[in-house]
Amino acid sequence: MPSAPNTPSTTTFRIGGDLTVERLGFGAMRLTTKQPEDRKAAIAVARRAVELGITLIDTAHLYGFGANEELLAEALHPYPDDLLITTKVGVVHSAEGDGWAADGRPESLRTQVDHALRRLRVDRIELLQLHRIDPETPLADQLGALRDLRDAGKVGRIGLSEVTAAELAEAREIVDIASVQNGYNLTEREHEPVLAACEAADIAFLPWRPVAWGKAGDHAEVAAVAAELGVTATQVCLAWLLDHSPVILPIPGTTSIAHLEENTAAKDIVLTPELRARLDKVGEGT
Repeated sequence: MPSAPNTPSTTTFRIGGDLTVERLGFGAMRLTTKQPEDRKAAIAVARRAVELGITLIDTAHLYGFGANEELLAEALHPYPDDLLITTKVGVVHSAEGDGWAADGRPESLRTQVDHALRRLRVDRIELLQLHRIDPETPLADQLGALRDLRDAGKVGRIGLSEVTAAELAEAREIVDIASVQNGYNLTEREHEPVLAACEAADIAFLPWRPVAWGKAGDHAEVAAVAAELGVTATQVCLAWLLDHSPVILPIPGTTSIAHLEENTAAKDIVLTPELRARLDKVGEGT
């Protein structure tokens, strides 16, 4: 019997059609380990996220070049059975050493995956995303390497990050794509065509920067809706994302437990058709 379709009112999503997560996740990028007190606070935030029922946590090799993955393992391993930690590969230190560059060479991707497995203390990464498409390496080679890792049992599902609708279509000719992670929020919707493609194929869409880095309240209409509902502008933006499309899985990040709890509560906000229509107009034309 086919499974029921995902709808905006559904609080969960099946990534790849079979991996169920709560739609409101957590982005771990901002958790830092630079100072001992930072590490202690970051571990507390990660643990509180799980206590609040979050089952999707996003990290990447780029975040501290492995330090973020190690932090999550320290905080949460052994992992709850329903927790998905998704990571990303395909980015390395730039030649200058103080920045980053895309590197999708198969040997580099294989090495990064092996490092991620070790840092996360797992035998298999259930969702692995290509952080950036490397323009210097054929896409078939990049995704072919990830497909081989999937076939070897090291990866469960494959996703992409920062792609166009055309790139997503090309990728799907090479391998099954379970997720896309692009910048997207209420006021910045240039990737609407990608979201539409994800909806058509039931591909998870994980918007990074889901609340415009805290500037959502600068828009008068967002602030007005927040005041009417008695919630924050950030919560309004997250509620709009959850309502806007059934494939959207927001991953707001924070270093504060109070903000984490505020973000998580956004899933309980109900937008009336009138409020939704007002918010929809905020980002039209972006």
